[in-house]
Amino acid sequence: MASPLEMTAQEGSAILTGMIGDGDQDKELGDGWRIVPVWRVEERGRRLTLRQARLWALVLESRFIECRVEHGQKGWQVWVPPESYDAACRELNLYALENRNWPPFMPPVHPMKENTLPTLSVLILLATFHNLTNLDLKVLGHYPVDWLEIGNAHAGLILHGEWWRLVTALTLHADALHLISNLAIGGVFILYLCRDLGSGLAWTLILASGICGNLANAWFQLPSHTSVGASTAVFGAVGILGAISMVRYRHHLRRRWPLPIAAALSLLVLLGTEGERTDLGAHLFGFAFGTLAGLLAEMLVGWLGRPKRLVNALLALSSASVVVWAWRLAILHSGQ
Repeated sequence: MASPLEMTAQEGSAILTGMIGDGDQDKELGDGWRIVPVWRVEERGRRLTLRQARLWALVLESRFIECRVEHGQKGWQVWVPPESYDAACRELNLYALENRNWPPFMPPVHPMKENTLPTLSVLILLATFHNLTNLDLKVLGHYPVDWLEIGNAHAGLILHGEWWRLVTALTLHADALHLISNLAIGGVFILYLCRDLGSGLAWTLILASGICGNLANAWFQLPSHTSVGASTAVFGAVGILGAISMVRYRHHLRRRWPLPIAAALSLLVLLGTEGERTDLGAHLFGFAFGTLAGLLAEMLVGWLGRPKRLVNALLALSSASVVVWAWRLAILHSGQ
């Protein structure tokens, strides 16, 4: 009588067949279909996940190769008819080669520039100027100077040639709360942008987006419309950062594209309806032109590299000169 633990010839044959099958993925089903072995497609790994198997099946279906996905003893497997076996291996191998380094690696992180103190100094200077506008001062022989009157973004006067109002309005604020909100919220974006691009280039882009935003807003508003505030330039800074992120991380946009939009919407909630001297149109135009400026700047930086110290200094000096010149023209024109 045979022992219950003794293996029969039939059982031994079945186990032997299973062992051979585990070591060789290139086996056939009863209907002749064959498994596409992993080693025929890529070197890494010996098992397919369900996601990878479905991806392989999608690739084969796109090439009109019949296939099916099944779960076996060594994970998920892709089966193809015998007449399509070589073609399936070739197509999957080509797909693996083309996507071997996809998604691409994140771009290298450039060291941030140590210019926090100069940037904070400019923001403090802006706050100091706001305090000076509340004093009765004699400037260039004119006394007293109504800063808000001669420097606000008056749409009709801007379109009739008083272009300096596009600049001077960015340095004025309706009250202390208006000033603090712009400095506290916008300062975060401006500090980061200056450290990323350099102070000169960053301030040039911020000023340019603010000027263009005020000009576009004057074009679309009624001639009597007026506004003041740096928030147009602040929204420009947000747009610049968003555009830089989209260009620099264009292969990873699914993870990064909501960031600039979320920042802009947050600013709209905080600054968009803060007073009668500010308006939503200027904010939106500032963001739009900031986005355009950021796209252009990041493409140029990718081509030429970040500006050197001398170039940044010249850009910063040019931006400051534009502001001083605009105010000089505003004061001189007020005395006519």
